Amino acid sequence: MLKQERHAFIIQQLNVHNRVYSTDLQQRLVVSEDTIRRDLQELAEEGMLIKVHGGAVSKSFHFTLSNNNVYASKAKKDIAQKACHLIANDMVVLLTGGTTIREMINELSPMLKATFITPSIPIALELMNHPRVDVIFIGNQLNKNAQMATGAEVVKMLSTIRADLCFLGTNAIEAGAGITDSSWEVVEVKKAMIQATDKLVSMVIAEKLNTIQPMQVCGVSDIDTLITELPADHELLAPYHSKGIRLL
Repeated sequence: MLKQERHAFIIQQLNVHNRVYSTDLQQRLVVSEDTIRRDLQELAEEGMLIKVHGGAVSKSFHFTLSNNNVYASKAKKDIAQKACHLIANDMVVLLTGGTTIREMINELSPMLKATFITPSIPIALELMNHPRVDVIFIGNQLNKNAQMATGAEVVKMLSTIRADLCFLGTNAIEAGAGITDSSWEVVEVKKAMIQATDKLVSMVIAEKLNTIQPMQVCGVSDIDTLITELPADHELLAPYHSKGIRLL
């Protein structure tokens, strides 16, 4: 594979999954560790990604207060608009992190009065701009790559909560494997959030459908509603419809 093709593959994977690991890229591209290291360094120098220990993260996912560089922004806005209709006054809502959930916050009605609970710093900051919602930030050790609090204390605090809805930013989903992710610490927090809610809503762009990451967050049977930018009767969603998941 030519260098340009490797670079394009790395950027595509970053856009879809927000993070790539050097070992995974080495296996999938069948190249040496040194080659991947050079590729990531070159892409970082070009401003295409942010190099971190063990791999790289997407610039669009990396939080800044003025970041408008959101991958698939139209799709995420469509998902966000659908998601807002599920939230009613006086609800208690759990939110993970991610650019799709940030889009949802921007779409919330200024008249909405609800309580939002999140371990994500960017999400908490976005919610602070809303005039009528209450914001509870669950904090502990900060996972810099995920920009959210993780660890045993976060899981313990979540065990004391009962939420009406949990909106899960989804890294990968497949009808057999369920929702999967690449960070053990983040997976543990997401599992605790799922246990703390009455209804689980997965928000995912179509490119992440039928993809699998190394660690399972939950099975598809745990999902109540799946929101994508696609129409509910789209053929890509048929495996999820057959599992009894509500599609929006």
